[in-house]
Amino acid sequence: MSKIDVFQAKGLSGVPHGFLGRRGGVSTGIHSGLNVGVGSEDDPEAVAENRRRAAEAVLPGAELATVFQVHSADVVTVDRAVPLDQRPAADALVTKTPGLLLGILTADCAPVLFADLDAGVIGAAHAGWKGALGGVTDHTIEAMCALGADRRRIRAAIGPCIARASYEVDEGFAQRFETDDPANERFFSPGRAGHYQFDLEGYVTQRLAAAGLATVTALGLDTYADAAGFYSFRRATHQGEPGYGRQISLIGLPISG
Repeated sequence: MSKIDVFQAKGLSGVPHGFLGRRGGVSTGIHSGLNVGVGSEDDPEAVAENRRRAAEAVLPGAELATVFQVHSADVVTVDRAVPLDQRPAADALVTKTPGLLLGILTADCAPVLFADLDAGVIGAAHAGWKGALGGVTDHTIEAMCALGADRRRIRAAIGPCIARASYEVDEGFAQRFETDDPANERFFSPGRAGHYQFDLEGYVTQRLAAAGLATVTALGLDTYADAAGFYSFRRATHQGEPGYGRQISLIGLPISG
C-alpha cells in the first residue's frame, strides 16, 4: 500500500492540516488512489475508506465535515460532522469546535485553509475561478471573524491547483476578471490566438492579501501536470476519460488535554 501524500504549509505550522494528493487510497481504474469524491462514479465503499484514511492521516480520531460544493461564494459555520446526504450547499466552512476536521474537495480548483490559533478558529474554502471571483475567500474570513478571529492574525495557505502553464482560457473569461478590476490583467499571459493562460493561484493569493491577511502561503503544485500525484478535471477531459477523482484538503483543531 502506497503512503498517503500530505503536503503541509509552513504558514500553518502548529495546526493539524494537510493538502492530500491521490496516492495511498484503495480506489481503482480511472479513480485509482485516494479518491474522496462522493459524486464520482467510484465504488462508494472505496470512497468511504479513502475519506477515513485521509482524516486519520491529518487528525486521528477527528470527525469530518464537508459541504456540497456548488462553485459559490457561500460559507457555513459548523460545529459537528454532517451526514453526506445532509451536506449544505456551500463552498467554504468555518468552525471553532475542537476535534472537527474541515474538508474541501478539489480537482484543479484551489483549496484554501485558514487558521487563527489565538482565537481557535479555522476555515477551509473551495476557490474555483467562479467562487474566487465572487469572493469566497473574503466571505470565509468574515465568517471566521464572526467566531472571534482577527483577520490580522489569520494565516492562510493555498494548496495544489491548476497552474498558469496548464490553465488556458478564452478572451471572454479574461474579460470577466478585468471588468471586475482592470488590475486583474496581470494574472493573464498571452497564449495561442484568442486565448490566455490564467494564474488562479496568483489571483487567490492577491485576494487574501487584499483582505488584510499578513501570512499567505502558496504551495505552487500543479494538479494538471502531475497525473500520478493529483486528480485533475481538465486533464481527464483532455484525455477523454469518462470520470475523474477528487483530492481533499483538511484542517482541524485538536482536542486539548
